[in-house]
Amino acid sequence: MKVHEVNSTTVTEFLILGFPALNDYKLPFFSIVLLMYSMTICENLLIILLVSTSQRLRSPMYFFLGHLALSDIILVTSIVPKMLDVIIRGGSTISYLGCLAQFYLYGGTVSAECFLLTAMSYDRYLAICKPLHYISVMSVKLRYSLIISSWLLGFMLVLISLLLVCGLQFCGSNVINYFFCDYAPLLELSCSDTTVIDIEMILLCFPIILLPFLCITVSYVYIFMAIFGISSTSGRQKTFSTCSSHLVVVSIYYGSMFVIYMVPYRGHSMTVNKFISLLYIVLTPLLNPVIYSLKNKEIKSTMIYISDGLSGKKTLS
Repeated sequence: MKVHEVNSTTVTEFLILGFPALNDYKLPFFSIVLLMYSMTICENLLIILLVSTSQRLRSPMYFFLGHLALSDIILVTSIVPKMLDVIIRGGSTISYLGCLAQFYLYGGTVSAECFLLTAMSYDRYLAICKPLHYISVMSVKLRYSLIISSWLLGFMLVLISLLLVCGLQFCGSNVINYFFCDYAPLLELSCSDTTVIDIEMILLCFPIILLPFLCITVSYVYIFMAIFGISSTSGRQKTFSTCSSHLVVVSIYYGSMFVIYMVPYRGHSMTVNKFISLLYIVLTPLLNPVIYSLKNKEIKSTMIYISDGLSGKKTLS
C-alpha cells in the first residue's frame, strides 16, 4: 500500500495502517477478528432478544443489560468492519468525513456505555441497600430517564470533541498509524495548534470516565457494606451473585479505559496501545454477554425455556 504525502493541499482521506507487524499473519488474524465479531453480534442480539421478549426478564437490571448489549453492537460495528478491510489489505483508506463519523460514533458509544454502567450500579445499589423501596424508586419513568440521559450525554459530550476536531487542519501526512480514527492519532497528524483540544480531552475525561467511575465505586462501597452486614454466608453469597457480573464488566471496561485514555498517549509504545485498544474494542463486547449469562440463573433458564419451546417441548409465555 502506497503511503501518501500531501504537502500543499488539504487532506481529504486518510490511510489507516492497522497492524503492519502482523502482515505476514493477516489471514489467521483476519479470521480470528471476524469470528470474534460474528460471535459478539450474535451474543448481544440474543441478549436483546431475550430481554425484549421474555416475561421472566422484565426487571430493571435486564432493561439496562439490553441497552448495554445494544451499545456493544454499535461499538464493534463502528470499528471492526473497516478494521477487517485494513487487516486483509495491509492498510486501507478512509474518507475525511468517514473518519469523523467513525470517531464520533465510537466516542459517543464508549461515553454512553460509561453512563449505562453507572446506571446499572445505581440499580444494584437500590436493589441491595434499599430493597423495600426498590420497586417504587426504580420506576419505569426513572429507568427511561436514566437510559435516555446515558445516550444523550454520551453523544452530546463527544460532539464537543467532534466540533474541535472538525476545526483542525490536515495538510501533511495522511497516514494514521492505528487501526481506526481515534482522537490521539488524528491530533498527531494535524498541522494545527492542538493545545485547546488537548485540554478539552483531558477535561472531558472527568464527566465521561472519572465521575461515573467515582459513582460506581461509591455504590459498591455501600453494596459491600450491606453484604458484609448479612449474617448468613449463603445470604452473602446469594446477594453478591446479583452484582458480581456487573462488577467484573466494570473492572474490565474501566481498566482498559484508564490505560488507553488516562495514561499519556506519547508515554508508551504504539504497538502496546494498539493491542490494548483491540482487546478493549473486540474482546470486552464479546465477553460481556458471556459474563452475565454464566452467573445468571434467570438468563440461563430463559434460554433453556426458549430452546424447549422451539423444539416443541414447551410454549414460551
